[in-house]
Amino acid sequence: MKKQTKIIRTQSKKTHYREHSTPLFLTSSFTFESAEQGKALFDETEQGNLYSRFSNPSVQEFVDKVCMLEDSEDGVATATGMAAVFASLAALLQAGDHLLASRALFGSSHQIITQILSKWGITHTYLDATASEAEWEAAVLPNTKMVYIETPSNPGLELVDLAMIGRLCQKHELIFNVDNCFATPALQTPADFGADLIVHSATKFMDGQGRVLGGVVVGKEKYIKHLRFFCRQTGPSMSPFNAWVLSKSLETLELRMEKHSSNALRLAQALEQHPDVKQVNYPFLPSHPQHALAQQQMSAGGAVVTIELDGGFERVAAFMKALQIPSLSSNLGDTRTIVTNPFTTTHSKLKPDEKVALGITEGLIRISVGLEDVDDLIEDFENAVAVSASLPEKV
Repeated sequence: MKKQTKIIRTQSKKTHYREHSTPLFLTSSFTFESAEQGKALFDETEQGNLYSRFSNPSVQEFVDKVCMLEDSEDGVATATGMAAVFASLAALLQAGDHLLASRALFGSSHQIITQILSKWGITHTYLDATASEAEWEAAVLPNTKMVYIETPSNPGLELVDLAMIGRLCQKHELIFNVDNCFATPALQTPADFGADLIVHSATKFMDGQGRVLGGVVVGKEKYIKHLRFFCRQTGPSMSPFNAWVLSKSLETLELRMEKHSSNALRLAQALEQHPDVKQVNYPFLPSHPQHALAQQQMSAGGAVVTIELDGGFERVAAFMKALQIPSLSSNLGDTRTIVTNPFTTTHSKLKPDEKVALGITEGLIRISVGLEDVDDLIEDFENAVAVSASLPEKV
């Protein structure tokens, strides 16, 4: 069976009530049939649910579905996407280890690496996403343990060559950890390129409607077992309700990502032709510097487009005020189109030189393209560009 069939048909075992739709197991704990069974469950001679901080049928169904989509052996779900990122790093790195990472990372991921892991004696080296194989090779140290990347990155939409990093990690026996949030398994499967761990903020496209928070890490069982121990002891557990919502949302992920991607491409093409837009960035535009790589490792370009406008924050504010359809939010991955200015929101805590290195300017606007009629979106964005361009120049 193809994945779209499997995702529809994967669900928890039916109860004696013979329900068609999977039930919600909204319980904090589970009972034992006897003291002997309690002992067996805790010493793991019998497998089963004990406590929803450890496991829950609703959560497990969600994890099973993501594992299937990502061609992975096992996984753990967390309360948020950043809990998933943190667990994927903290559970496997220790004092004295070195982390090799792409510089193009989400702001909070950057803060974990530079402000938290550094306090524990874990060092890191950043490379540009476009660094050559020789540059990545030269950055590997004797104590390097993991490579961590986002592709496409947030917000710059920079790509890292998954096949290249897969070769590097195999050669040096490094853990290959990929944040696949922007592409989702509907458009890109990092395990095909040798990824050991795949991280998602399920809050984004996996939910797809801005309702619940969640995160998930899937990958090879030999690494996931360490994450499971870490998460069980530290407690970043996913709510059964959130897992139930997310599990149902996965059934439409492929369909939604197809529409997100086609809308995003149409909008990017239209804005690229607008004389008052300084730059448009989208992986499946031929003008994207890594267009060929995007076509090699992604089946479509995803939902996120970035544009840059001249005129600084004043121009950005006027542009956003003129928009009629999109929401203004720091979130993304919704059915509703969302715009934000990363310079003042998601990446505002970065130092000025760090923003420059990532191409995060005052005039940068991240667009999470939704599922509205694309002609309506194009008209609205073109109008907002024109209105904001008519602002009087500063003397």
